[in-house]
This record gives sequence, structure tokens and C-alpha cells, in this order.
Amino acid sequence: MLQRILDRLLLRRHFWRYATFGEVADLYASRLLRLFALKFIGVFTSVFLLKLGYDLVFLGLFWAAFYFIKVLFAWPSARIAAHFGPKHGTLYSNILSAIALIFLPFVPTIGLPALIAWCMLQAFSSCLNDLCYLIDFSKVKTVEYAGKEIGYMNIIEKVAAGLSPVIGGVVAALFGPIVAMVLSAIMFLLSAVPLFRTAEPVRLRQKLQFRSFPWRMTLPSIMAEASIGYDVFATGSAWMMYITVVLFAADHNEVYAKIGVFTSLTLVIAMIASHIFGKLIDRRQGLLLLQTNTVINSLAHLSRPFVTSIAGVVGTGAVNDVATTGYSMAFTRGMFDTADLSGHRIVYLFLIEVAINAGAALSC
Repeated sequence: MLQRILDRLLLRRHFWRYATFGEVADLYASRLLRLFALKFIGVFTSVFLLKLGYDLVFLGLFWAAFYFIKVLFAWPSARIAAHFGPKHGTLYSNILSAIALIFLPFVPTIGLPALIAWCMLQAFSSCLNDLCYLIDFSKVKTVEYAGKEIGYMNIIEKVAAGLSPVIGGVVAALFGPIVAMVLSAIMFLLSAVPLFRTAEPVRLRQKLQFRSFPWRMTLPSIMAEASIGYDVFATGSAWMMYITVVLFAADHNEVYAKIGVFTSLTLVIAMIASHIFGKLIDRRQGLLLLQTNTVINSLAHLSRPFVTSIAGVVGTGAVNDVATTGYSMAFTRGMFDTADLSGHRIVYLFLIEVAINAGAALSC
């Protein structure tokens, strides 16, 4: 059903690629379900641990370890994608995420061993899924209209990021966070299903090598990706912990619902911006979009330590989401172009994955 809805909504805007649109629509559907499952409980993981009594120093070190483990798993993930294909890699990653969620509810009783098990499995799953998604999308996109397609994907992501924290927050507030984790595990298992209507988009059983890799062309974007990784943690987990400690310190389970609502409110404008930015990128305004929104995003981060009200949370969140949408879409278009031109698509995207997780670990 989800696949048919996406076809009807977007196919008329993709008439130039009717023969292969199904591949992009499959990816849209799978990405929506995956992100819905991830955001359903992802926003609340740090809050969940804070409520169990873990302090901020521990959480900083914990998330640093999480992203460092993702760096270590980047090469095995690239090997899996090259050998089995990104669609099968996505399936394997979703199974790992579902298994990982078995351990998280046991953290209150078992403690650190359960948390370590979740961390290892989820880190591997997240790295594998991110890399397979980039490989798949970079292969099936249309070069001429890549900006618009990235815009549609970004809207899909904003829908998931907007709805799932509200629903997950309400479920966690009414029934407890463990119930939300169980529902998330089910959605992880379902999210790979749409991909297998079509064949793998890349040649299977590839051998990865760095011989003749174009370092001069790719190194600037690889280095820039580390800064994006820093922003990922600062905008996500670090901001959620700040809100919890400063604004909602006295709340109990209702904090999950409040954070979910505030997270979702800031994404409506970003959804509209995604469509506009996609058109600008296809009109070759990507560099201006990248530079302008990077500056705006930096200013939004500078203002966050001074936020002490709900209005401030919503306002800075909205500015940050729009700016992040602008620079990330422009950067992603350039990244996919580089992947096409490099002749080493999987190796290049493997290095991108290493860089973003190294930046996030540094942010922690």
C-alpha cells in the first residue's frame, strides 16, 4: 500500500524516468519505514538512560564509543555491500537493529552488559544501513534531476522524523519506553521488504581496492563530512540531553511526549524547504545553498546555550532544521556526483561513512 501511494504521489513528477522510477520509489518506501522505526525510539535513548541515573559524562563517553564502533564496522559494511549488494545489506542491518532492541529494555535490570550488547549491534546495523542506502541511492538516481529526487527523499525523512517522535513519545508516556522499543523492532523488520521488488543495482561480489583511487578529487568532501558528523550529534543527542536536564528536569515519563512534540513541530518548515531546495540544486545553485545554510546553521548552534524556554526550543530547532536541510541536500548532490566520477563508488562512500562517524565521535 505504501509503495502504491508513493507511486501515485511522485510518478507524475518523474515521467522522464518512468522505466526505472520503481527503484527510487522502493527506496523511498524502505527509507520511510526504517527512519520511522529509528526515530520512534532514537530521540529518546539518551533521555531513557538519563532517567535510569546515568550521568552526562557517562553518556558522552558512551556515544563516543558508539560512533567509534561505527568507524570500525565501516569496512566490514562496505565488504558486505560489495559482495551481497546494498539491498541485502539493508535487510541484514534491519535484522540487527531488531535484535539490538531486545537488549535495550533489559538495561534497567541487567545494566551495562545489556547496554554494551545494544551498542555493538546497533552500531553495526546503523553503519551498514547508512552505507547501503548511500550506495543504492547514488546508483538509481537520475543525474539531471538528482536535486529534486534528494528533495523528495528529504521530505520522506522529515515525515518520519516529524511523526515518529510524537507517536513514539505518546506511546512511551502512556505505556513506557519499553513498549515503544518493541514496536520499533517490528518496523525495522518490515522496512527492507519494499526493496526486493527489483534486482540489486550494483554488480555483486566486487573486490574493493584503493589502487588508482582519486584522493585529490574526493578528499575535500571526505573532510567536510566529518563536520557534518559533528553536527549530527550536536543537533540530536546532545540537544535532547540539554533539553531534558535544563527544561524538563522535573518531568517523568511525560518528558518523552514533550520532546517528541517539540521535535516534530520544527520539521514542518523543513519539509517545505526540502522541495524548494531540491529545485535550486537542479538549477545549479547548490554552492550558494551550501554556503548560506552552513553560516545560518552555525549561528543557530551559537544561540542554543542561551535557550531557556519552550519558544526558544522551537525557534532554534526550526532554524537549525531548515539550515541543515539546505546544506545537507546540496552536499549530498555533490557527494553523489563525486561517487559517480570517482570510479570507486563503494570505497568512496565507505570513506564518507568513516568521516561522518569520526566527526560524531569527536562531538561526543
